[in-house]
Amino acid sequence: MSDKILMCGNEVAGEAAIRAGLDAYFGYPITPQNEFTAYMARRMPEEGRVFVQSESELAAINMVFGAAATGKRAMTSSSSPGISLMQEGLSYLAGAELPAVVVNMMRGGPGLGNIAPSQSDYFQATRGGGHGDYRTIVLAPASVQEIADLMHLAFDLADLYCMTVLILGDGYLGQMMEPVCLDPPASHPDLPPKDWALTGADQRPQRIVRSLWLGDGALEDLNLRLQEKYRRVEQDEVRWEQYAVDDADIVVVAYGIMARIVRSAVDKARREGLKVGWFRPITLWPFPSEPLRRIADQPRVFLTVEMSYGQMLDDVNLAVAGSSPVLFYGRAGGAVPTVDEVLERIEKIALPVKT
Repeated sequence: MSDKILMCGNEVAGEAAIRAGLDAYFGYPITPQNEFTAYMARRMPEEGRVFVQSESELAAINMVFGAAATGKRAMTSSSSPGISLMQEGLSYLAGAELPAVVVNMMRGGPGLGNIAPSQSDYFQATRGGGHGDYRTIVLAPASVQEIADLMHLAFDLADLYCMTVLILGDGYLGQMMEPVCLDPPASHPDLPPKDWALTGADQRPQRIVRSLWLGDGALEDLNLRLQEKYRRVEQDEVRWEQYAVDDADIVVVAYGIMARIVRSAVDKARREGLKVGWFRPITLWPFPSEPLRRIADQPRVFLTVEMSYGQMLDDVNLAVAGSSPVLFYGRAGGAVPTVDEVLERIEKIALPVKT
């Protein structure tokens, strides 16, 4: 572990990706993640690796496809409108079963919106976004340090399951500066060999990477294989964090930067004598439904807080499955709920809970 250094989230994401073994980065500038692309423009050539500022986000994701098909660790990063342009390429990556890492530092929407932080891309990230029956693993860091930690995990999961891993941040996480410890470059001996990679068919049989399946039943076979893989991911890769839940009458659910704000509100509520807990999904897909369902086995009230108008709320409702009330508070368009706003909501809920 290195000494602590002060870096912004976008730059930490780039440096962590390099230390995780990134071979090629392709990207197109967009606020609020421009520092990411600028950092990689300097650091990737220093490391003797590939950096390309593409002509568009559409080009960037297809360059990722090409590099990933050769077995290299490849990634791109963007923000909400740019990620929307990549959806066709993400579906192609899923259809070809290629590993890739994509970072989305979300901004306000819909449309071009603004450059303020938001969490309004949750549906797009966790429901596929592009066409077809596919999934992407979605990791939601809550700090600059966690961006670094999850970046290593993202590349390993991408290689392990041969699928796209999306790191879902926001404008705050990308721009804010915090002390961070960066892991040294690491080897990954336990990952499966890439015996599907296009490395030149000299003295070996031909290999084909494709997302077009025209033979009778071939596409259904692919979809069945994908669904089996996704079931393994749902079984083995769920990650979450919880706090002060055991005796809680109210459990507040939040992810990413919003979870940090909620945690402070929960601490304030505890000091007021209110029995409040906190639950943070780290994987947004697979969503930690079963851990949340176990919490709902006891009578409680759930409050979901988001920087959107209730996108994660759907998954919380599905997990709780009607066994407890699920309430919601959120703001959108770059507006961020404050600690005091969340605390006020908790206090309003606490009164009827007590009586």
